Amino acid sequence: MEYFFVMSFLLTISEVSRRSGVAASALRFYEERGLIKSERSGSGHRRYPRAVLRRVAFIVFAQRVGLTLEEIGTELAKLPDDRIPEGSDWAQLSHSWTKRIDERIAELERLRAGLTECIGCGCMSLDRCWMVNPGDRAARGGPGPRYWLGDARRPK
Repeated sequence: MEYFFVMSFLLTISEVSRRSGVAASALRFYEERGLIKSERSGSGHRRYPRAVLRRVAFIVFAQRVGLTLEEIGTELAKLPDDRIPEGSDWAQLSHSWTKRIDERIAELERLRAGLTECIGCGCMSLDRCWMVNPGDRAARGGPGPRYWLGDARRPK
């Protein structure tokens, strides 16, 4: 026996929250910022098209990559308003922030590799810091953990 699930085209805010893993308060915030849209039912309740789930997922992961809400809004504004975005629309959108993802991956790899090494932060608390970063030379590159930020370690 085959089962066909009829899914309503419109979802309540609690359904979107449950399916996306995003709090209803965040969904309302995203809507206030113009990142997602809803319709109002006769009783005034929000109803979202199912396609909003992909937009919410995009917002969540774009934030994890480091995009601000303003940047996310700029990216989402590139999607068509007259139809549900297709795979090619999303591919074009993601192409513009692939470089940022690559930079973030490299940053995380430096973090993983350097947790027990000198990171050029200036604390000089590890024995190796005195050899790798004598006199806190890394500070010449600017503030923060210079080696995690991608500065090359300079020989003595």
